[in-house]
Amino acid sequence: MTDTAGRVRAPSRSEYCVIACAEAWRGNGEVLASPMGLIPSLGARLARHTFSPDLLLTDGEALLVGPGGEVEGWLPYRRHLTMVTGGRRHVMMGASQLDRYGNQNISCIGDWSRPARQLLGVRGAPVNTLNNPVSYWVPRHSPRVFVEKVDMVSGVGYDHAAGARFHRIPRVVTNLGVFDFETPDRSMRLAALHPGVTVSEVREATGFPLHVADGGRVPYTREPTAGELRLIRAVLDPDGRRDREIGAPAR
Repeated sequence: MTDTAGRVRAPSRSEYCVIACAEAWRGNGEVLASPMGLIPSLGARLARHTFSPDLLLTDGEALLVGPGGEVEGWLPYRRHLTMVTGGRRHVMMGASQLDRYGNQNISCIGDWSRPARQLLGVRGAPVNTLNNPVSYWVPRHSPRVFVEKVDMVSGVGYDHAAGARFHRIPRVVTNLGVFDFETPDRSMRLAALHPGVTVSEVREATGFPLHVADGGRVPYTREPTAGELRLIRAVLDPDGRRDREIGAPAR
């Protein structure tokens, strides 16, 4: 946690990503967090440890657990489905493709009738996105992921969600920054940069024109507190696996 001079190490890019993911659940109250991927999981647990103490975490099967994995309750499948379809869950999923309106593809690359590459399939993405808030985590931001139009809609974006009561995409977090859809036409906006990243770098890595917050004066992802850094480094991920998820060098 400290350098050779005994000073606390500056936050790494992966730690800014953890903070940005944690912020997705700020103010959510007693909802079920369903993070997919290491950094989103660290973010959900950090949120529960700190500013979102009412957040519910699950082992992915039938138990509610605390931020350290301790059993807190039982979550039978019927109850789980009730939460899914009633807006009381906030998922953070991955994406093979995302377009400007938040449509997500995890099914195939190319024409769906004869794809060049078969992926996971739509899985639960349509139900997730239409029935509860869904954010996204993309560890490597590139034009291959952020495309003008997805090859197949798995998760539903704003241009396909008319009438869906609980549809909402609070944020997209990548290794470059944070994105939302707070624009008049509900298209993607660059809301924050991770320190060390530039607007031009993000634009070059995105396959469609981006709205930019504050007329180009984009804020940075907030700094983690000393307590948050301690939790990330000593409690939640002492082995530093977070760096490997975004391809960052070990620190």
